[in-house]
Amino acid sequence: MNVLIAIAGLGVLVLVLEIINLRKVIIPLSILGLFGVLGMICCQMGKTEDTFNNMIVKDSFGSAFSILLVSLTILLLGLSHEFYRNHRTKISDFVSIKLFLLSGCIAMVTFGNFAMFFLGIEILSIALYVLAASERLNLRSNEAGMKYFLLGAFASGILLFGITLIYGATGSFDLETITAIVQSGEAEEWLNIGVVMIAIGMLFKIAAAPFHFWAPDVYEGSPALTTALMSTLAKVTAIAAFFKIWSALSYDLPLVTICIIVGVAMLSMTIGNIMALKQANVKRMLAFSGISHAGFMLMAFLNTETAASSLFYYAAAYATAGIAAFAVIIYVARDKGHEDLALFNGLGKTHPLLAVILTCALFSMAGIPVFAGFFAKLMLFNQSFTGGYIALVIVAVVNSIISVGYYFKLIIAMFTNESNEERTGKPFMIYAVAVVALLLNLALGLYPNITGCLGL
Repeated sequence: MNVLIAIAGLGVLVLVLEIINLRKVIIPLSILGLFGVLGMICCQMGKTEDTFNNMIVKDSFGSAFSILLVSLTILLLGLSHEFYRNHRTKISDFVSIKLFLLSGCIAMVTFGNFAMFFLGIEILSIALYVLAASERLNLRSNEAGMKYFLLGAFASGILLFGITLIYGATGSFDLETITAIVQSGEAEEWLNIGVVMIAIGMLFKIAAAPFHFWAPDVYEGSPALTTALMSTLAKVTAIAAFFKIWSALSYDLPLVTICIIVGVAMLSMTIGNIMALKQANVKRMLAFSGISHAGFMLMAFLNTETAASSLFYYAAAYATAGIAAFAVIIYVARDKGHEDLALFNGLGKTHPLLAVILTCALFSMAGIPVFAGFFAKLMLFNQSFTGGYIALVIVAVVNSIISVGYYFKLIIAMFTNESNEERTGKPFMIYAVAVVALLLNLALGLYPNITGCLGL
């Protein structure tokens, strides 16, 4: 709970700094504050306890994902300095919203009660609705915000209905109590309906097929930094929270439920990769790529007892590569009004470092060796194969090969085509964030046993 209070307090402090006209220190102080929050979380590692009547649970799963989420937010705030350079008077609004959003994320991965979980997901969702439509004079941004709000509201309603049915079946919102009742077999028959409705709501949040239709339009229309946040921080939070709920409620579920998870994973991988092959807009391409990665991460749900470390590793590998890629996209597409593939022509000749960073990030997403994405996929493939899901592994391997096609389309444009854009300046923070994100990805690839240090 101290972590949540510290993050929320930091968000309030940012607003106060705006009032007293200390706008220049907002981003540095926010990043410094988040490093302090990281220290608080690290000090709690290895401890397992509950606070406020089990509303918040301190365990290795929550601590590991909290460290990842705070680290991702630090990188995203680093990009904010350059991205909002033309909106200095509103910088406090954007930074404080991101900090409040982070508090919702932390609540979602450390909750012990469904009331806290729903509070966290609503804080996250409302912040994303605002950020998606934050360019009020941009028609595409307004459309993205409206679509996300309408569809997100329906998904939240379904999610809340599922929580209500679970309460009716067990008589409790406390996750530990619900787990004990489920395992004892004393829950009412409609418990499974509640589980299915929660699954539908969370599959929407992670943009898994067939609940993915909002993602390409929202990702394309939202400001690039908001898209980066959605595809990394928000997606990692949603998948972690979904995994925590699934681990508690999936005991003795009918076989058909497992088949549905396998089917959704296969469908997400296939639809995401095939549709990405046809895209000419880079943000839209990465939106479909994110759908396919949601399918890969769902493979961890087939073995919840041992797959927490694999899910964390995959989420960290995907998120660091995603932020490195979006850092380059933000620079290349700034002030252009679009993110078409043609903008990246000749980037390897004009800005070789950025081109190499983007190439390495795409290699990680594709699962090329040395990078963390390769080892992340290898872990999930190995666990699924050992569990007997051979058909799923075959589909996953085929889709990994397909993904190379559209990633290389962007790489070829950077290194073989002639540049048709004038690019001036080398913004330090964009370079710094891109390099740090890529180095983190490489470190994960070189030391894949890092999850053991976090107790997962």
